[in-house]
Amino acid sequence: MELAFDSKLLRTICESEVHANRELGPMAAEALRHRLADLRAATSVKDLAAGRPRLLDDVGRQHMVIDLCDGYQMVFCANHPKNPVTESGNLDWPRINRVKILWIGGDYV
Repeated sequence: MELAFDSKLLRTICESEVHANRELGPMAAEALRHRLADLRAATSVKDLAAGRPRLLDDVGRQHMVIDLCDGYQMVFCANHPKNPVTESGNLDWPRINRVKILWIGGDYV
């Protein structure tokens, strides 16, 4: 999957072990590295298993949440120029292969 980031800070946390350790602590930073590797290796969101991925309907926009550890979570959304949708108008998550990481921190939901 292709990854994008909502901010430079999120990109830095995801790309720098030092920053991730400082912001999240060593255990959550290691879990983040594993979940990011899972995302990059996946063909689509449907391939994700680790971290208890689940949908979060946030004010009409569907996001997904993945647990890291110790209450930390990562939240991301579909990031296609035109996101694939089902006949009912919901995001077609099995066809999503581009995501944007929106948030990493403690207890989002």
